[in-house]
Amino acid sequence: ANGETFSGLLGKAGVPQSIANELIENAKKVFNVRDLRAGAHYHLYNVDDSCGGYPAWLVYDKSQREAVVFSLRDSLYAYIDEKDVATELKYAEVTIENSLWYDTQKAGCPALLAARLSDIYAWTIDFFGLQKGDSYQVLYESVECDGKVVDVGRVVYASFVHSGKEYKSFWYDGQEGGTHYWNEKGESLRKAFLKAPLKFSRVSSGFSYARRHPVTRRVQPHTGVDYAAPKGTPVVSIGDGVVTSAKYEGAGGNTVRIKHNSTYRTAYLHLSKYGKGIRAGAHVSQGQVIGYVGSTGRSTGPHLDFRVWKNNTPINPLKMESPNTDPIPSGKMEDFENAKFAALAQRDSIQAIGYYNALLDIL
Repeated sequence: ANGETFSGLLGKAGVPQSIANELIENAKKVFNVRDLRAGAHYHLYNVDDSCGGYPAWLVYDKSQREAVVFSLRDSLYAYIDEKDVATELKYAEVTIENSLWYDTQKAGCPALLAARLSDIYAWTIDFFGLQKGDSYQVLYESVECDGKVVDVGRVVYASFVHSGKEYKSFWYDGQEGGTHYWNEKGESLRKAFLKAPLKFSRVSSGFSYARRHPVTRRVQPHTGVDYAAPKGTPVVSIGDGVVTSAKYEGAGGNTVRIKHNSTYRTAYLHLSKYGKGIRAGAHVSQGQVIGYVGSTGRSTGPHLDFRVWKNNTPINPLKMESPNTDPIPSGKMEDFENAKFAALAQRDSIQAIGYYNALLDIL
């Protein structure tokens, strides 16, 4: 509970204060008892009157994967016990009715799966534009401990249908420097630019040359996209580049401008504050936090006004096409094809078992 101390817990269990103090001192190198979390569980074991009426062991659930074991008898000490973790391959089919997060969890899948999919398809699918009826199939590793899902490992295979178009992805460790996701042709899903500069928000105003401004009420061009999001939501650069300015710009408020190459420039307006190290001349990487959503300048509420220029002409960010990065090297294509075949075979096998079990339930 809030405000409860480790020595207080031991006191309620009948452990003498002198023993509690010595145990706390001995356990410092393993676990600082000041780090107890409100709401975390603990367990007491081997309580019997013949041993003074207090427990021999206290086990504190530090996390879903780790427990701290405290010895309360003879040698007073503590150690970290890593719980058994099992990885199981699971398959799911989800149709979007409300949102990626909501429908993923409604289908019985962990919320982390939605996060994994948004990362994999960050360059390919505009998650702010998901439509009712969009769907996905996914084969993924469910990491479980004590019967609970604690993590999502590799997404081995996924197929996401958005606006009637199917986007497949296969996990394949085909490059030095880490794993990667590829489409069925061996082309990287990673592209030069992310689809959006922030996650899981909503488009509140689109690209237009004749929008009525919500503050001035004048009809004027809005050559960007407004993303409604809570104040403080991290804003990231959609691609590698150099910051050309980071300053207050009147109606635009705190604004960061980035030059990505000789063709593309982006701007991020109305920020509450800038990211660490963001200033004119700073080099930024794709996905790096460059600021946080705010309502500075001429604004009716927290949102990000995001703008893109191509060859100095404003373009609609939601319709911007981004070039792929390098495909799988030709020398590794056969290995990739084998990995792709194995992933599809696993999907079909688990899918068939699921259909069979569903049929048995009906019968």
